[in-house]
Amino acid sequence: MSTYFTDREYGTRPQTIEIIDERLWAGLSSLIQTGIGNGSFGLRFPEQCPDGNGPCGCDEAAFRQVLGAEVPWIEWPLSPNVVPDTPVILDLLEFCASAVGEPIQGAYHSYYRHHHLSWDRDAGLARFVADVNLLFRRNAVAYELTATGQARRLLPQAIASTIGWALFHTDDAETDRLLEAARQRILSPKPDDRRDALEKLWDAFERLKTLEPGADKRAQADALLDRVAAPGSGFRQALGREAAELTKVGNNFRIRHSETTQEVLTSLDQVDYLFTRMFAFVRVILRGTNRGG
Repeated sequence: MSTYFTDREYGTRPQTIEIIDERLWAGLSSLIQTGIGNGSFGLRFPEQCPDGNGPCGCDEAAFRQVLGAEVPWIEWPLSPNVVPDTPVILDLLEFCASAVGEPIQGAYHSYYRHHHLSWDRDAGLARFVADVNLLFRRNAVAYELTATGQARRLLPQAIASTIGWALFHTDDAETDRLLEAARQRILSPKPDDRRDALEKLWDAFERLKTLEPGADKRAQADALLDRVAAPGSGFRQALGREAAELTKVGNNFRIRHSETTQEVLTSLDQVDYLFTRMFAFVRVILRGTNRGG
């Protein structure tokens, strides 16, 4: 965790920015170049001593060639002034996390003036993750690397806590699957995954309407809401209005269907807003009917 003065005195900035800008990219690319130079990525891409006495650093050519195949959108050498798309940068960081280790110096080879190396995988990964996450925090960027080196998007704390601890046991396997897929994909840095999360959540909402007994879907939906709040109560009426409005949103915007008459969501902020609104409603329904939440 950072011990910078501004963090101690004023608190860390909320991590809400979703685009990696030129300044942050320059720092990240420098971090990667440093890892190549000090041999950290030699764990996966070892440079061999010419005398055959073992690894002595990182083979940059091998690193570059495999990177080009696994993350084909990245340009090498990295330029601090040419910023790749944010998802590509996150792929690059995951690639580096998969290759990193803490270099441990062994015997000194005086002729070539280098040490022979071994690597501590756990220590190297922990250091790389900490260094990247420090840069993300200091620049208020809404991403982090997990302890295993995977990139994920950060949600506002209140939302993240709710989604992170939600459990789904609706007694309908498909509804549970849709809800869990929605929860996982809304955390993705990739815009398509987040739009897919919204679609999965709306599909789960429509399926929830049919889980109670009833002559038709309308009767089943009413029975569902009657279990959450007393029929005729003000809160039950509010739930009914919200259910109707959310159904209308699903029909009018391009969430579940792709008719030309549907309005396209034009920003990820809109996706996040609708996801948060729908998830809050679904969670009330799940908890009110003992189906999780």
